Amino acid sequence: MTNQTILSVLAHPDDESFGMGGTLALYAKKGCDVFLICATRGEVGTVDPEHMKGYSSVSELREGELRCAAAHLGLKNVFFLGYRDSGMPGSPDNSHPNAQVFHSVDEVAAKVVKYIRELKPDIVLTFDPIGGYRHPDHIHIHNATVLAFSQANNPVFHQESGLPFKPQKLYFHTFPRGFLKLAVNIMPLFGQNPRKFGRNGDIDMKSIAEVNYPTHAKIDIRSVASIKMAASACHASQGGIGMRRGLLGTFIKFFGEYEEYMQAYPKVEKGWKIKRDLLE
Repeated sequence: MTNQTILSVLAHPDDESFGMGGTLALYAKKGCDVFLICATRGEVGTVDPEHMKGYSSVSELREGELRCAAAHLGLKNVFFLGYRDSGMPGSPDNSHPNAQVFHSVDEVAAKVVKYIRELKPDIVLTFDPIGGYRHPDHIHIHNATVLAFSQANNPVFHQESGLPFKPQKLYFHTFPRGFLKLAVNIMPLFGQNPRKFGRNGDIDMKSIAEVNYPTHAKIDIRSVASIKMAASACHASQGGIGMRRGLLGTFIKFFGEYEEYMQAYPKVEKGWKIKRDLLE
């Protein structure tokens, strides 16, 4: 497999490893040119002091972690859009003048479409419509990517962003709903509140598990599981290898052999069967 290009459009450093890292590593290993657009440098969040040694800012740390992960995954290049992490819904960071969500979807889409027209990807990957777990930046970059994808071949859409080009497919990465529903039911048994999940207790796993998306592609990542783990370990300030431990780690090991996607374009016809290859 050669001369195939995949472009992943995400929001923060670690999104590429914790989410679709197996897929990115798999296709890079197969010979595809795999690129990543990261909208922000993940400036917002709690970082333990020991992780800041040698770094002058959180953004510098997070960029360093991402470049470490990209090297493991085999990404050909990483592009930053230059926005600031917006934080979770309702936080003061939402109103920062350079926060990603403070800028229009059209503006962000203009930056994304520039890379689509320049890199000419066969496939574009991004978050599902709720951004995986309802992070404002995830939803915002999803909307911008959908707009950029749909208008990439329109010669009057941001003419300054390059000549028209139409990728073949658009996929949304989705979390396995069976995994989420099981986690929601089991977490209370371990004294954990599924409505206050995560390092800062700001993720509502129960409401996320109630949103269903079809699975059009299921990618077997067992052959690159160690690569995904190594890339995840690069993100030490965000949990890194710790993501494979404890209750969550148990779930990941049990359900993490595959990564699932909803095909947004072209429209999936009736009688479809789950794909095992995004390029199929």
